[in-house]
Amino acid sequence: MTELGIKTKSSGDAAAPAKRRKVKCVVWDLDNTLWSGTLLEGDDVRLRDGVREIIHALDARGILHSIASRNHAESALARLRELDLEEYFLYPQINWGSKAASIRTIAESLNIGMDSICFIDDQDFERAEVQAALPQVLCIDEIQLPHLLQMPELNPETITAESRMRRQMYLGEMRRKQIEEAFTGPQEEFLASLGMVFTISPARAQDLGRAEELTNRTNQLNTTGRTFSREELEELRCSDRHLLLMSELTDKFGRYGKIGLALVECGPDVWTIKLLLMSCRVMNRGVGTIMLNHILKKAKESGVRLLSEFISNDRNRMMYVTYKFAGFTEIENREGTQILEHDLALIPPVADYISVRVET
Repeated sequence: MTELGIKTKSSGDAAAPAKRRKVKCVVWDLDNTLWSGTLLEGDDVRLRDGVREIIHALDARGILHSIASRNHAESALARLRELDLEEYFLYPQINWGSKAASIRTIAESLNIGMDSICFIDDQDFERAEVQAALPQVLCIDEIQLPHLLQMPELNPETITAESRMRRQMYLGEMRRKQIEEAFTGPQEEFLASLGMVFTISPARAQDLGRAEELTNRTNQLNTTGRTFSREELEELRCSDRHLLLMSELTDKFGRYGKIGLALVECGPDVWTIKLLLMSCRVMNRGVGTIMLNHILKKAKESGVRLLSEFISNDRNRMMYVTYKFAGFTEIENREGTQILEHDLALIPPVADYISVRVET
């Protein structure tokens, strides 16, 4: 418990209950799963009862869809277009390879963990093959489709504007990647061509749903793994002893949405970063240190020491590297929580291809 009575959970807290699995993407088989019949056998394949409603409902919850199917890609995609569903499936893997390999490709393309994927297939063998190769994936028999929308793993605790826009944001990212792959100049020139604007602002009441979602969803770019409820975040937002900051990113292709959160405990002589996280969707956009640089500057202006807590897990090493490159050094380890300090003598500059706006 903190002084505000806020309960936090982290990978280093043995007493904390296990987190409920959060599915971020449902990967569908096609034949006799998404639709009835076998496409290449000439069947007039039709959507299974309720499948369209399931896809639309999960999409509205911010849960993505993809495909892992042994099939003829051109024929399968043409049928999905006829069914007016092609746009819902990101990075579909329709080929003759193993479905475990297809799921790996999907996870890498979406930049999500295997434990964030649900795989639906009518064949026992296919589910067993995936389960053996990828034990973190949640494998479901197609006979469970009528119960899919009621499963807790597919019911996010919070649905925000960003949730409802998630597929569109990924589609925008796919367009960015296509242009990036065709770009022949240096990476910095490509990033400069995006016209990125990074906005930092105090968390507002309307941001708290997204802030809660970020603490529950973000794993790789998260310094402590702590989660906060909307009520706890509201208490922190109103506290004169804390800074609760959010960041947003836009470029010429549109919004990435609210992609970052920072919580700083502000004592009279020492400030401590209790949480710093960033959405994995912006990992390769060169924006990972902007929020941190903002906090460094504010601490220096306030004449305080700046510490940060870091709780290591098997996925967030990149954030530790970010701290080290920014100039933090470890000064203490408190029962699994590493305490880092920055002397504020040298604050790294922000890349000149990003415009930074600070709102008050």
